[in-house]
Amino acid sequence: MSGQSFDLVVLGGGSGGLAACFRAASHGARVAMLEPALLGGTCVNVGCVPKKAMWLAADLVERIALASALGFDVPAAPRLSWPRLLQRRQQYIDGIHASYRQRLQDSGVVHIAQRGRLRDARTVECEDGTRLHAGHIVIATGSHALKPDLPGAGLGGVSDDFFALQAAPARVAIVGGGYIAVELAGVLHGLGSEVTLLVRGKELLSQFDAEMTAQLAQNLRQQGITVRFECQLQALERRAGGIHARLQGGAADALFDTVLFATGRAPSTRGLGLETAGVALDDNGAIVVDAFQNTSVPGISAIGDVTAQAMLTPVAVAAARRLMDRLYGGQPEARLDYDNIPSVVFSHPPLGSVGLSEAQARGRFDTVTTYHSRFRPMLQALGEGQTRSLFKMVCAGADEKVVGIHLLGEGADEILQGFAVALKAGVTRRQMADTVAIHPTSAEEVVLMR
Repeated sequence: MSGQSFDLVVLGGGSGGLAACFRAASHGARVAMLEPALLGGTCVNVGCVPKKAMWLAADLVERIALASALGFDVPAAPRLSWPRLLQRRQQYIDGIHASYRQRLQDSGVVHIAQRGRLRDARTVECEDGTRLHAGHIVIATGSHALKPDLPGAGLGGVSDDFFALQAAPARVAIVGGGYIAVELAGVLHGLGSEVTLLVRGKELLSQFDAEMTAQLAQNLRQQGITVRFECQLQALERRAGGIHARLQGGAADALFDTVLFATGRAPSTRGLGLETAGVALDDNGAIVVDAFQNTSVPGISAIGDVTAQAMLTPVAVAAARRLMDRLYGGQPEARLDYDNIPSVVFSHPPLGSVGLSEAQARGRFDTVTTYHSRFRPMLQALGEGQTRSLFKMVCAGADEKVVGIHLLGEGADEILQGFAVALKAGVTRRQMADTVAIHPTSAEEVVLMR
């Protein structure tokens, strides 16, 4: 292929890179994709997909207990075969890999299982020295988990290492207070670990509505997870009996079998030849792009986590498709609107959010009103469970346009999608209240909030 030309060369075969390839090929472009690792990137292999599989398993633990309370004859302490769970998880992922391989073949995309490096704005060099010429280049190499710079950090793992676990560790410390920390805490607790969350700040999920995250912290504690705020980890040390976490001030230090860092991710931009091609990076190493995903170099675009925009798989996919529609589909104005992107944290129960928090709304509008619904879902009530739901709506202006919807509770992950459409379309509080509720459901509380 040396010297072969393509309309498009994509660096990275994660969700965003694959979406770019498939959409460009559907418009008739000749496409090559460089990806040396497993197809699907972080999301499919060590992110969204295996995480949700583990979340579903942990969710079943609670449902089995509720089933017992409802009268079903189930074991008081059902045993999980972790190897069997991992086998089923991997079978599911293998199916995704096979689907991607088939789609690449069917769409005519050339998949090169090597890393690529920019030689200039129109040339990509493969690891074996092969050079590909391209009318356009897209960088979609994603991000990677970080460890903090502290003594003994090597004794701890990151989210990738969670997926390599062969059993639930007895005692786990999770360092962090964001998406990944909360999700791992809930899954490991549900599957049998004693979990401690070590949070440097004063709250969980600082980008979410504070009222919701306070309820989330209460839920976690009620479930038996230890949550420690304003807790600064100083070092990890190997001691008899486990890993010692030395905390600021020395108070309430603890021993753990496993420590996992969920302290952030960084864009994977090293070794790509970006400096050679003149592609501008920000202070954190992310590629700087404009509203159309253009980098500082004409003919080179970037999508997904490598740009440090909204670091979510559906965002990368949506941005990639619109970029390809613009480049090859005759839609010169196509671009992703980054406002009001819905997202869900897979806690137990999940927390979903779209739009502005109450604090953000009050900083932007003169008139802000909020509506709430606090309730116990029917299954929890029937099974004498204690988990409660909190739904919140944030409205702005005299017409009470809905600018934020926040759902913490059973089914929030499924409920939010439709209401995110309504918020994006400019729905008002009156229109929500005029909608007849579907009873009995948790979703009806969104239109019945007071």
